[in-house]
Amino acid sequence: QVQLVESGGGLVQAGGSLRLSCAASGRTFSNYAMAWFRQAPGKKREFAATISWRGGSTYYADSVKGRFTISRDNAKNTVYLQMTSLKPEDTAVYYCAASPLVASVTAGEYAYWGQGTQVTVSS
Repeated sequence: QVQLVESGGGLVQAGGSLRLSCAASGRTFSNYAMAWFRQAPGKKREFAATISWRGGSTYYADSVKGRFTISRDNAKNTVYLQMTSLKPEDTAVYYCAASPLVASVTAGEYAYWGQGTQVTVSS
């Protein structure tokens, strides 16, 4: 089992920045690919970013590419999502997820999920 706890969400104006954190506990964090997904009200959960278990590979959704950066610190069992140039359409609950497989854009590949943290971007 892997337990994931997100933090860092909040209210920010358009153009601002936030950094989300996801702290993991349980099994060896470095064995897992990690990802961030998000879900806006009335919409399906969508992929945002993923990072391989060593951090050597990252991949982003087109909607966040160039604005968001995913990173991880395996010594701290934490994955981050640095978000810049935020837009109102980035408003969503952001979830981190862990997969024992390769990094993927597919939610079904992730076995463990956090409870989510709310990000609200005002215009």
